[in-house]
Amino acid sequence: MVKRTSFEGDACPIARSLEAIGDWWSLLIIREALFGVRRFGEFQSNLGMAKNILSVRLRAMVDHGILTTAPASDGSAYQEYVLTPKGRGVFPVLVALRQWSEEFDDRPEEIATILVDRDKGRPVKKLELRAEDGRLLTPAETTLKPRPARRRSAG
Repeated sequence: MVKRTSFEGDACPIARSLEAIGDWWSLLIIREALFGVRRFGEFQSNLGMAKNILSVRLRAMVDHGILTTAPASDGSAYQEYVLTPKGRGVFPVLVALRQWSEEFDDRPEEIATILVDRDKGRPVKKLELRAEDGRLLTPAETTLKPRPARRRSAG
């Protein structure tokens, strides 16, 4: 088995996020959890994953604070996997990936669903990156700069 590089201590926030959610199974598990899937067997059935791979991914996502376990809501002896605020925070990332695929996929007609506003039934507007003053930003209009040093508290 090839040892994977760890990005846990990397200074880049993109690399650090990939440490927690950087494989396709993790993103698909989060997608399913956002749609209400909570049980191991439901994840396994919906995704067609091998049980051993699913078990490892779920454990890692619990360790990273993306999911937590809770007693089954039906009172049975089973546990359920529940998204934490950190896990729900991946939603805009999944929407961005979806919208990217809808725009650039070679066969968009094969995409079976559209993302809509539940109340209005209308398609969700494309995500945009905006400056603090509301201007739409392109990659050329952004840059990285060092984060200001944290001020030490007196005492």
